[in-house]
Amino acid sequence: MLPRPTGRKGRPFADARLMVEGIVYRYRTGIAWRDLPAVFGPWQTVWTWHHRMATEGIWDRVLAKVIAAADAAGMVDWSISVDSTIARTHQHATNTTRLSQGAGSNYTNPRLEPPDHGIGRSRGGLSTKIHQLVDGNGLPLVTLITPGQAGDSPMFLPLMAQLRVERDRGRPRTRPDAVRGDKAYSSRAIRGHLRTRGIRAVIPEPDDQKGHRQRRGSRGGRPVGLDDADYRHRNVIERNYCRMKQWRGLATRYDKHAIVYRAAVVLNAVIAWTQQLSDTP
Repeated sequence: MLPRPTGRKGRPFADARLMVEGIVYRYRTGIAWRDLPAVFGPWQTVWTWHHRMATEGIWDRVLAKVIAAADAAGMVDWSISVDSTIARTHQHATNTTRLSQGAGSNYTNPRLEPPDHGIGRSRGGLSTKIHQLVDGNGLPLVTLITPGQAGDSPMFLPLMAQLRVERDRGRPRTRPDAVRGDKAYSSRAIRGHLRTRGIRAVIPEPDDQKGHRQRRGSRGGRPVGLDDADYRHRNVIERNYCRMKQWRGLATRYDKHAIVYRAAVVLNAVIAWTQQLSDTP
């Protein structure tokens, strides 16, 4: 699954395990690539490995295999949660980036680099936004990146389109039992999508939508039902973001390219799932 060892005749080959450890070390500490300890070898080699695995989608394939193994063991809770979190963008990530102001392009294809590099300018300054679907235990299933000023609701359908868990027999699973989300995900399009696919929506209705429905009378439809007890479990995605941002290189974005930064977020998810699968206490 990992790239083949690199090197030329007469030179030692780069070890895959050492390269991955170097990548993890860099994002956990948030240091510059050139400041990597010499034990990991030349920093250019470690960066090349990371960039290569990001552009080839290797970590996505690794994550898919790990989640499939967890699903086969019955460890995936299919009552999923959806939300986003903001990561401040360092000036090193914006040296040649043309920043978008307003509604930038949505990062719906993880294999393509968006023209704005997933960096935007909002009232909080330069930022990028991480959108994720997590299972009922708070472990990431899907990750997408957008500029920081992008809305949450428009990214729901692209996230659901990326949800695909392979199985030994039959078709991959793409339909969760329920979706938990905050009021930002309460829209007709999202509720209609979930209703059509037979997915239970655990999403509260904002006050303005309640008012619109009540003013329309019988034409406004029935009130939106909400399982309050189930909705309390939505906080698993908040705890997931707290865990993820223990890596300083993810809490603050230093990478110019969105696919490179996203690959590190996916690597963080791979480690979280492997820890769940591990039998080591």
